[in-house]
Amino acid sequence: MKRERVIDLNCDMGESFGRYKLGLDEEIIMYISSANIACGFHAGDPRVMRQTVELARAKGVGVGAHPGFPDLVGFGRREMRLTPEEITADLVYQVGALRAFCSAAGVELQHVKPHGALYNMASKDPVLAAAIVEGILAVDPSLILFCLAGSELCRVAEERGLRVAHEVFADRAFQPDGTLLPRSQPGSIIHDAKLAAERAVRMVLEGKVTAYDGTEIEVRADTICLHGDTPTAVELARTIREEFERRGIEVRPIGGRR
Repeated sequence: MKRERVIDLNCDMGESFGRYKLGLDEEIIMYISSANIACGFHAGDPRVMRQTVELARAKGVGVGAHPGFPDLVGFGRREMRLTPEEITADLVYQVGALRAFCSAAGVELQHVKPHGALYNMASKDPVLAAAIVEGILAVDPSLILFCLAGSELCRVAEERGLRVAHEVFADRAFQPDGTLLPRSQPGSIIHDAKLAAERAVRMVLEGKVTAYDGTEIEVRADTICLHGDTPTAVELARTIREEFERRGIEVRPIGGRR
């Protein structure tokens, strides 16, 4: 089957807080098409949110909300046990806050991508997935949900009528079941820019990726994620974009694709 040579390239951004700077937002935004902006629960603050929205607007990059667990100390990467009602309310709060900054900047909020442990847990838990979907629907049913390709979150969202972007990762290792290898495991983060680019191209053109144990996995790639806090993030982003251009793959925001 011939695959479309168009992809969205997204990155988690706006994760600085107060005096503390995290990530290379100004550099990496030159190579991406969509920005997932932290909403203050796992990272970010109102000033950083505003600045990151304005940066994305200036560079013509699609803006998305990046809500997470209320866990600044653990950067949202620790599992928390909240009720579905709490999850839905937290989603409304965070997405609504970023949407307000978008309105102030004159840009449209394009998507929502859950962060860290919230994202990983919802990929397997249909109850948690439903709570996230309820929060997004309450704010704006036209928003696109970024979720791990083949996950429960994708399935539940599609059943509820949300537009979904199936997400894969250029800088993370996969397990044989299609989930991400935990960060605590050796080799979970891919630092080799050439390898990351080769994997990204293959996911776009062939719909396949090799898991950490050598298993070949079929994936649907609508958007590819890079992590801005990875030390080699800018090199990875630049190398991936260069390889995409060489292979005739167009990078553009997911909101422009129907």
